[in-house]
Amino acid sequence: MPAKSMKEVVACDLSDCPVSIAVDVIGGKWKVIILYHLRGQTLRFGELKRSIPKVTQKMLTQQLRELEKDKLVKRHVYAEVPPKVEYTSTELAEKLSPALDLLCAWGSEYEKAHQS
Repeated sequence: MPAKSMKEVVACDLSDCPVSIAVDVIGGKWKVIILYHLRGQTLRFGELKRSIPKVTQKMLTQQLRELEKDKLVKRHVYAEVPPKVEYTSTELAEKLSPALDLLCAWGSEYEKAHQS
């Protein structure tokens, strides 16, 4: 897909702008962090919660439900007592990995630049 010219970018209607759509789906404080932790692995709810200690259980549940609805996370419930639930990122979510790597690298650079 060819890159858009600056004129095309400026004329982009925010309701159908690809960047706007992406931010609508993965925006917010926790979704990108959840997707980052799920990359290439399956985690149970408790494991995910421990890997993101600042998120509340309620918020993690809500964000996971939204990510599942948007087809970025698969939820697998095992029929056992106590219930076992696992979360895995979908193929669509895995396509975000290069962007997540870049965000991680940029965050490190930003942190170093502001440590003075």
